[in-house]
Amino acid sequence: MIILASSSPTRKSMLTNAGLSFTAASPAVDEGALLATHPEWTPAEASRNLAEAKAIDVSRQNPGNIVIGADQVLAFEGRIYSKPVDLEAARRQLLQLRGHTHELISTVVCVRDCEPVWTHSSAARLTVRGFSAAFLEEYLEQNGNNLLSSVGAYQIEGQGSQLFESIDGDYFTILGLPLLPLMQFLRGTGDLRT
Repeated sequence: MIILASSSPTRKSMLTNAGLSFTAASPAVDEGALLATHPEWTPAEASRNLAEAKAIDVSRQNPGNIVIGADQVLAFEGRIYSKPVDLEAARRQLLQLRGHTHELISTVVCVRDCEPVWTHSSAARLTVRGFSAAFLEEYLEQNGNNLLSSVGAYQIEGQGSQLFESIDGDYFTILGLPLLPLMQFLRGTGDLRT
């Protein structure tokens, strides 16, 4: 059995749409606390270590099964951005990113019996356009608390696409789960039909 260690509706939808048979379980991992205790982690290390921690946590209750953990971090000017806690934090993040290029790093880790058996990380570079103050206010009003579920306060599959001037990277990486490499790995293990 394949288990997704995530409560993310986007990641669940991606696996469902790809035709995978899986169950989902929410990991009991405090991402903020882990990041706070490891300020030395680079964005790539943070993404990998958080994804692994989530998968291992769920694997403890599911011996013998493949558990998929995933995490995404936004890196900008040497800083890791977390999901905004409220709309004011979302406004601040978007204003900081406006007119600049940032990086989204997504990692997927597969674990069996609390041991990582496969890891893949990929990155995408996104350039935010110089949007107006009026656009930002309308964007925040129309999307509301939905923005609090994503780092950077945007979802490119929706109205968030209007924030960008250019995007360089894999669509699935931007959504937070490098799907094609994951499916290739699962086919190799026999957990996904070829």
